[in-house]
Amino acid sequence: MNYMNNKEQVATVISAALDNELTVAEVTEKLEQPKTSDLGDVAFPTFTLAKTMHKAPNMIAADLLAKIDQDAFEGVKAVGPYLNFFLKKGNFAATTLQAVLTQQADYGQQDLGKGGNVPIDMSSPNIAKPISMGHLRSTVIGNSLANILAKTGYNPVKINHLGDWGTQFGKLIQAYKMWGSEEEVKADPINKLLEYYVRFHQEDKEHPELDDAAREWFRKLEDGNEEATELWKWFRSESLKSFMKIYDELDVEFDSFNGEAFYNDKMAEVVQILEDKDLLHESKGAEVVDLEKYNLNPALIKKSDGATLYITRDLAAAIYRKREYKFAQSLYVVGAEQLNHFKQLKAVLTEMGFEWAKDIHHIPFGLITLNGQKLSTRSGRVVLLEDVLSDSTKLAMQQIEEKNPSLANKEQVAHQVGVGAVIFHDLKNERMNSFDFNLEEVVRFEGDTGPYVQYARARAESILRKANKTDFDLDNISIDDPAAWDTIKALSEFGATIKRAVAEYEPSVIAKYAINLARDFNKYYANSKILVEDDGLNARLALVKSVSIVLKESLRLLGVQSPDEM
Repeated sequence: MNYMNNKEQVATVISAALDNELTVAEVTEKLEQPKTSDLGDVAFPTFTLAKTMHKAPNMIAADLLAKIDQDAFEGVKAVGPYLNFFLKKGNFAATTLQAVLTQQADYGQQDLGKGGNVPIDMSSPNIAKPISMGHLRSTVIGNSLANILAKTGYNPVKINHLGDWGTQFGKLIQAYKMWGSEEEVKADPINKLLEYYVRFHQEDKEHPELDDAAREWFRKLEDGNEEATELWKWFRSESLKSFMKIYDELDVEFDSFNGEAFYNDKMAEVVQILEDKDLLHESKGAEVVDLEKYNLNPALIKKSDGATLYITRDLAAAIYRKREYKFAQSLYVVGAEQLNHFKQLKAVLTEMGFEWAKDIHHIPFGLITLNGQKLSTRSGRVVLLEDVLSDSTKLAMQQIEEKNPSLANKEQVAHQVGVGAVIFHDLKNERMNSFDFNLEEVVRFEGDTGPYVQYARARAESILRKANKTDFDLDNISIDDPAAWDTIKALSEFGATIKRAVAEYEPSVIAKYAINLARDFNKYYANSKILVEDDGLNARLALVKSVSIVLKESLRLLGVQSPDEM
């Protein structure tokens, strides 16, 4: 039994008391969770019935109380306009813990997606530039959404749509020809290529003719010139090797690395469809699709020199992905500054007659700032993700040395804690919120942090090791201890939490849930003697094991690992 079933239990008696004027589903929608357990476990607000019943809400609550069969509950109270239900703790605890211990890591799993494919466009760094903190959000939000979608019956397809094409490659080739050396690039590919790129932008302020030379190199690349193509391929493969080290650190894998270059030969079809449907119009020498009826600016498809643009490539990518994956939904985990671009993309696809455009969803997110400053590649103010992960791992190691110096596998645990802290910190923030990054705050073992949640789970595992308990009598796990109640209710809400996270494309829902469960468990641990040899020991340890299972699974959905010892 999960929390939703208990809501349905409440909804069923309310629906019956209302002579089925509201269905069980309609009542369930209106149910709330009181702020604290002493107010009840499930509350029904009667405001919405006042109009139809022509009565004051507090009168409706009192009338319903008189009609309700209260035997199934520990108590039911009418408090003002609310009808508050207190569930039978022992039964509730037993059914919740049985579900967790029977299903283990599958607890909370649902089949909302029926196996439908969901391509997720995520991470997508530019070739020949390092992966900076600016790429963290797209990578970890996309990865977590993939985990949450898989948990709810979808088949996620993680696509790293690499920025491996465009005029910046003309600039890079020109810079390399002027200042580069093969030995330098081989020794330190990403940093050297970035150095050339930043230098190009400094020099072209004084020498605008450099831009013309760069444009010429990019034209050669587009035309398949051998030297330009070989340099481009080399820059791409060296960059990917460097990227993979960081993805391995983050424990993120991809199903496809098809980037912008992959769609070069697929754009002609897009332009042809637009022409055939008479959607292209000339504007100042360029070709555009008019989107006035969507309250959007025209979509620029072709420049006056015939060059195609970013949106042309994205149209080709969307069509390719629909054919390749026959997707149920297609997600783009891309910063909020691209909001308009994706509105245009969907509008043009709709104009082209593709009704599946409605299944495309832009998943925007806010910025990370560092000490209040925006990160930027051109100015060279780049905070490398590799450095942040290395620093966070060192900080985790320092704390382990202070707290538990004899810990086995210290290096591995420090890595899991340090990297996990960075991922968790990103995902606990609602994705549209921007936030300032401060490493010391991120890797703390106290407060709303990843290490705090990991530590709560390690504590649960430590209790189980001390008790030397691996199997449980599932017929004897009824708990009436009020100190355990918030933890048990939190465990019961895991399925509903996952459902909400997938509906809102919001990993922070899971992260906040994990913090609250860890907090409830720590409070229980502080107030109850768990390892006492009495009749309740089996049930208490069953609760501890259930907490360990659900915390580990919550962290896994976020892409964070759970050490058994810390």
